[in-house]
Amino acid sequence: MKSAQFKYRVLFAGGGTGGHLFPALAVAEALKELLPEVDILFAGNKKKIEGRIVPKYGYKFKPLWIQGFARRLTLDNVLFPVKLLVSGIQSLLINMKFKPIVAVGSGGYVSGPAIWGAKVMGAKIILLEQNSYPGVTTRMLSKYADEIHLSYEDSKKYFVNKEKLFLTGCPTLVRDKKDQIEVDHRNRNRKKLVVLGGSGGAKSINEAIAQIIPDLVKEDIVITWQTGDTYFENYKGFQKEHIKVVPFIHDMITEYNEADLVIARAGATTIAELSNLGKASILIPSPNVAENHQYFNAKSIADAGGCILIEDKDILHQLKKAVTDLIKDDEKIGQMSKNIRRFGNPQAAKVVAERIRNLCGVES
Repeated sequence: MKSAQFKYRVLFAGGGTGGHLFPALAVAEALKELLPEVDILFAGNKKKIEGRIVPKYGYKFKPLWIQGFARRLTLDNVLFPVKLLVSGIQSLLINMKFKPIVAVGSGGYVSGPAIWGAKVMGAKIILLEQNSYPGVTTRMLSKYADEIHLSYEDSKKYFVNKEKLFLTGCPTLVRDKKDQIEVDHRNRNRKKLVVLGGSGGAKSINEAIAQIIPDLVKEDIVITWQTGDTYFENYKGFQKEHIKVVPFIHDMITEYNEADLVIARAGATTIAELSNLGKASILIPSPNVAENHQYFNAKSIADAGGCILIEDKDILHQLKKAVTDLIKDDEKIGQMSKNIRRFGNPQAAKVVAERIRNLCGVES
């Protein structure tokens, strides 16, 4: 009976950051709805975000030892070749036992050995690339892929075989559920600001918020501030009645839907979430990414009137005025909401899930 229930097996591999993990989770959730007989397994680094988050969604999880390079000389960097070899062996053993029909790689170093092992075992390969400049692991795995699903048209120039490419958009877990949210009566007449910095937090954003928070309190703004685990101890003292300070937001759907304005980095997953929900935002691209792709992501939206773009070097000088000018300007927020929705594709997760179902041999 159990084998009949799980007729189809799909491996997901990716992580290190929320930008790599959450698109994979979004596709897995959509796949469960389309294909109830599917058996899903995630592979990742148990010390990274996937090790904490994946089990909370009820999926099986297998750890791999590999992780990315640090920017300075560390023992992990010295051990990288050993970790790569061990992770390759681990991946082969995982794939030999699980026997996936399809394997989905969503980026990050951990997806490399996992997807390679799945290909060796004969699985069909789907890659998800969320950023305009494809990550090194995705580019290396592209020769093994049957399909590569992109979020940006600009990404196409980095791949040789154009027939594999699909401009699908970035899969996200968020959905519009405004009618289901019970707004706190104490906060009904207050505007709400949600501050993000990616799953790991952002030092410059945290420092800027700490500097301007007294002014925001005077404006009678309700704030949810995600600091990241690394920085939480430094800022938890700012918590009070209308200021919620947390290391990580688990119920992101509710926070987004309650927000009048969002401050965030300009990663592809964050932009997809903001676009799908039509959220006004101040985007502060990380300066520490390949090809400065977050800046170009944000600029395309700012040029269309869908967000305010502040460069990281200007954050301390520009953020306070940007927030206080915008958050109570309902007309401008409404226009920004309309403009950013043009960049979204709420059906992206379902589209990829349908492609996985097809590769499993199931008729549409």
